[in-house]
Amino acid sequence: MGSDFFEIIERRFSVRSFQNTPVEDAALQAILQAANDAPSAGNLQAFEVVVIRDPGRKRQLAKASLDQSFIAQAPLALVFLANPDRNRAKYGSHGAELYSVQDTTIACAYVQLAATATGLGTCWVGAFDEDKVREIVGAPTAWRPVAILPLGVPAEAAGVRERRALGDLMHEEQVRR
Repeated sequence: MGSDFFEIIERRFSVRSFQNTPVEDAALQAILQAANDAPSAGNLQAFEVVVIRDPGRKRQLAKASLDQSFIAQAPLALVFLANPDRNRAKYGSHGAELYSVQDTTIACAYVQLAATATGLGTCWVGAFDEDKVREIVGAPTAWRPVAILPLGVPAEAAGVRERRALGDLMHEEQVRR
């Protein structure tokens, strides 16, 4: 786990095929701790994480996610939900509608990197029926599903990932057109 941070970023890739190997509890706890350590607006942590192990529930998540079957293949899936009530009092509707989603995505990104550091793989799934996912995990209506991360030992190697040139996406002072 002492990998260089930038090496971890380079190693991370979207895993859509998993080995039938359980995720060790110590690794899961370290990964979830990364979510807990992630920055959030006002340190209010306006997100929730549901750990899904049950095969039937994972199949339901896969179906609710446009039949992305690799979700069910993973040993477990993490469902990230924005909890707008955690920062509504301090930040009002802007905090509830925006900051809670930002907090959730930051926590999820930290989990992806932590998973990579432990030798596990993930794939950010954002295409799903929010109402169905909310129902599957038993979340209150006010909580918004933001991402599903299937988690496990990759059964595939990282492929070549084409990326934009840094100079193409970075702008000094103003956007170049």
